[in-house]
Formats: sequence, C-alpha cells, structure tokens
Amino acid sequence: MDATSKLLSEYSCQLTYEDLDPATVHQVKRTLVDTLGCAMGGYLSEPAKIARRLAGSVTGTAPARILGTPDYSSLDLAAFANGVMIRYLDCNDSYFSPGGGHPSDMIAAALAVADTRNSDGRALITAITLAYEVFGRLSDQVVTGDYGWDQGMFSIVGAACAAGMLLDLDQDELGHAIALALAPNLPLGVTRTGELSMWKGCATASATRAGVFAAQLAAAGMCGPGEPFEGKRGLWEQAGVAPPVTLARFGGNGQPYLINDTTFKFYPSQIHTQAPIGLAIELRPQVNLSDIAAIDIQTYRSAVSSPATEPEKWDPQTRETADHSIPFLVALALQDGAVTPGSFTAERIADPSLRTLMGKMTLTEGPGFTQKYPEQYNCRIKITAGAGSEAVAATSYPKGHRQNPLSDQEVGAKFRHLAAGVLSEGQCQSALELLWNLDELPDLEEVFQALVI
Repeated sequence: MDATSKLLSEYSCQLTYEDLDPATVHQVKRTLVDTLGCAMGGYLSEPAKIARRLAGSVTGTAPARILGTPDYSSLDLAAFANGVMIRYLDCNDSYFSPGGGHPSDMIAAALAVADTRNSDGRALITAITLAYEVFGRLSDQVVTGDYGWDQGMFSIVGAACAAGMLLDLDQDELGHAIALALAPNLPLGVTRTGELSMWKGCATASATRAGVFAAQLAAAGMCGPGEPFEGKRGLWEQAGVAPPVTLARFGGNGQPYLINDTTFKFYPSQIHTQAPIGLAIELRPQVNLSDIAAIDIQTYRSAVSSPATEPEKWDPQTRETADHSIPFLVALALQDGAVTPGSFTAERIADPSLRTLMGKMTLTEGPGFTQKYPEQYNCRIKITAGAGSEAVAATSYPKGHRQNPLSDQEVGAKFRHLAAGVLSEGQCQSALELLWNLDELPDLEEVFQALVI
C-alpha cells in the first residue's frame, strides 16, 4: 500500500460520528437537502429515465432503493441511477480550491450503501463527511482538469471510501477498494469539452458506481494494485502530476471539515456562470434590451477559458452546453429575468433573439480576477446603450458562495422549488422534516418513502 492509500484508508477507518462538530453535522444536513432537491428536479430528465430503466432491470441479494420510486436495484446501479438524477440539473454543490468539482455527486454512493445496510442517519452523515474530506484533500493538491482528466477521478476515490466505511471494511480492505476504484476508472476530460452530451451529467454518477463496485469487490476479498497513486504507471505518473503529492491534514481534532467550504448553487448551471447570471438579473431593470449596443463581461480565467476556446458555447445546441455557456445564460437572464430548470427547452436554446444579444457580448479576464480565484468568484458586467449610457454591476461572492451562503430557509425553498414538479407540498414538508432530523433516524426508510413520486 502506498503512502496516499495508507493515509486515506487509515482516516476512513478511524473517523466516527463522535468526531464531528455540530456545525459540520448541520452542514451535512443542509447538503443532503440541497442534493435531494436536485435529484427530484432531475427525476423527469431523459438521462435519469434511461438510468432508472437500466437499474430497474437488475436486482440483487442486497438491493438498494432507486430514488423517487418504490423500486430496488443492485447496489452499484442504484448508486448510478441516483447519481444521474442528482447531477442532471447542474444545480448541486461545488468545491474549488483550486481543483474541485461537485462532491455531492458522491452522496449517491453513501445513500445506496446506507440503504442496503440499514444504516442510521449518523452513519450516513459520517460517510458523507468522509467522502468530502477525501475528494477535497485530493482536489486541493491536484487540478485534474489541467492534466486533461475529468473531476470524477477523485469522486471515484471518495465514493469508494464512503462505501467502504459503511460496509465496515478494515484498513487493508479499504486500501484495496481505493486501488480497485482507481486502476480501471480514470475518466477523460473530453466529457466537458465542445458540444456537451447527456454524459456530462452522468460521468460522475459513473464514478460513484465504480467506487461502490470497488468497495464491494474488496469486501468479497478482491485485491488491487499495491501502489495505485505513487507506483510506476500509477495515478500520479499517468496523470502527469509531478511528485510528491502531499495531502493536507484531514478534518477533526480542531481542523475544519471541508464540507463546510462548499458552495451551493442558486441557478441550475455551471459554477462559473452563477455570478454572471446574478449580475445580468440585477442589471435587467436598468436597461432597454432593444437599445443595448454592447455587453462587456469580465471574470476570471477559468470562467473565460471555455467560451474563449470553444465556439459551441456561443451557439449551444444542447441543454448540457447551454447551462455551461456564460453568453447564453447572460442573454437568457437579461431577457427573462430568471434562469430556472424550465429555461432550457429546445425552443429556448435555439431562440435567435438570444443569439442577437450574445453577438453584442465580449468576455475577457478582469484585472486581478484570476489571481483572486478561487477565494473570490469575481465578475463585472457593463452594458452600454446606443446613446452611450452605461449600467454596471459587479460581485466577488455570488449568492450561494460560502461567503454569501444560502440560509437554511433558502436551502429548503430551493428543495421545494426543484421538487415541485414531482412531489406534493405535503411530501416536500415530510421529506424536509426527516432530513433536518437525520441524526435521529434509525434508518433511511422514511426518507426514501417520502420521496416516492
């Protein structure tokens, strides 16, 4: 077992609910409310339907529940189907520092294994905290996108650790689970380039499934490569990462847990689009759309790079591309005054009037913005009218950022809003009451039942 595997497996076996402080427990509950709201909002999507059909065709001797249904599937396929629902809207949380991605994708793994093991709410809270620690500490040191890999690379590891904890694996078994998750499952960054496909919202669900399957293999006695990170042709070498990679101290004993550093999204779109959307909505009452001569958007390099190098972001053809396009989303926000899951119909994506507004935009790096990222998500929009008048708005911390967080009430309202198309108000109320009291639940049966559509 190499040093990184040893560190991860030791921590996974040692972390207990009693190690968690009240603020972290509460943040896990907030995160689960946010995540399951996103899952309900993504329930009717075509990728979710495909995933549920596949999962519904399989069962096992230790089945797990498929969210939104009374049905069960095999452990890994339930995790996959639930992960697709969670991810579809691109509205679940984000972690950037400077690597990152969407750690709540891994919650699908913890939910599936906790369900099949009849785990209580405290065990689920601990497993979710662990997954975030693993994902975050790895992401802090290695920016997978810089090497051409997808963010699911570290979701695989976090999911394997969370699943392994809930399956009561010992340290050696967890080391094998980590190796069995990594060796066969390095995801390509092509998932998030060019015209984006359905797979954009499924890739990390696949990573989650791989992590669960790896933990199952280890539980059954399967051994994996001994040095998956540091060995010859291991992850660091194959990903082009210069050694040594040293992980920061994990949460506990006075060290904060990384789940407290996540950002909740206010709009169903990529994290880098949150600030531009909010500013466009703020500016909308101040401008006459028919009189706009120019729209100047300044932000940090990570937000600028995709539209600058990919023409598809200036003429999106799919929902997956549209929710990653700053030009499209700013035009949409200026026209509609809102961006919601209902904004991404085929007709709206193809609307020529949005292309007209997009044609008046420039998107460039703002002075000092890149240097301040990821601590700040700086964005400035200046709209110039035909007569030369200007309207300007700027922000460093868009709504949902950890420095401008959603309140508990706003997190609950987001759940209700996203779930409104599939759950009744009574179901929403019941689910929220259960989730806010997760640490008192003897198992997850009532939660799954409250979410049956």
